[in-house]
Amino acid sequence: MPENFPDLRTVKITRYVTPLREGGSLPAIVEADDGFLYALKFRGAGQGVKALIAEFVGSEIARVLGLKVPELVFADLDEAFGRTEPDEEIQDLLKASTGLNLALHYLSGSITYDIAVNQPDSLLASKIVWLDAYLQNVDRTVRNPNMLFWNNALWLIDHGASLFFHHNWDNREQYILKPFVQVKDHVLLPFANDLEEANRLSKDQLTPEKISSIVNAIPEDWLQWKEGASPGEIRDFYIQYLVERRKQSHHFLKEAQNAKETFI
Repeated sequence: MPENFPDLRTVKITRYVTPLREGGSLPAIVEADDGFLYALKFRGAGQGVKALIAEFVGSEIARVLGLKVPELVFADLDEAFGRTEPDEEIQDLLKASTGLNLALHYLSGSITYDIAVNQPDSLLASKIVWLDAYLQNVDRTVRNPNMLFWNNALWLIDHGASLFFHHNWDNREQYILKPFVQVKDHVLLPFANDLEEANRLSKDQLTPEKISSIVNAIPEDWLQWKEGASPGEIRDFYIQYLVERRKQSHHFLKEAQNAKETFI
């Protein structure tokens, strides 16, 4: 793995196309100076830069595990960008999001993944369940699967609700070994029949060195928190959390296995 992994491009947003109203934080389709369309996650939305960090870390870990995720880019939003936007709510969001945001390549023609139409391979389902239990991602349910079907493959989106320890920073240590009880609501749990194998493969692929590379690629600008911790201290805890939780994966693996028994 090269030292600069992950090496994301930076684009400049040139046009606001349309809001994605299904997202609670008002993400939007935008065009960038490279001519491509992106689904943009705004730093000025409700959960701020912490949601961007969760999206970035979750997506890049998914990529390490061999799961399909749209290309991520850092997206620069100019201060003057929102001045002509007629919608006041969107204009306020754009003004609050000046600077570096995060965007995913827009998968044109994709459709929301429907488990009733395309049931996943057991190992693939198990790896996605493992990923979400590891990251404590509460947002992959039947109601909101956050998966797309594109080019005959399943793609993962929206990891912003992961790593919620950073919203309870003073008590962050307690999340490292915490079982993920919400796994019982995971849309793919009924199909995840290879959780032990997924655990073995995922731990082999996700080395501490790859974890450190991902965390160290978080923009410094996203680590200026009101909690008062320095960017270095914040990075150190993300690495500690992810490395230790990987090492002690039997805690959340057992929770998933117990929850799955209710479907048998």
